[in-house]
Amino acid sequence: MTPVLTQHPAAYAPHIRDDMTVEVALSLMAGARVDHLVLCDGDDQSMGVVTLARLTVLRDAPTYTDRVRLRDVPEC
Repeated sequence: MTPVLTQHPAAYAPHIRDDMTVEVALSLMAGARVDHLVLCDGDDQSMGVVTLARLTVLRDAPTYTDRVRLRDVPEC
């Protein structure tokens, strides 16, 4: 599986915490009309960017459930 994070943080994108579910992140992207969100840890430090394309692929995977949190997505 490809990583959730890319190394292109964008300061102008909405910031989210890593405990957010994929479903909520997708909903937030739709509402904000953005294609990426800045992912932050518990100390609000930027960890990278999560993209709409990556979350869509993850959501379409056969092992996906609506309880998957962004921090639980495996990285390669």
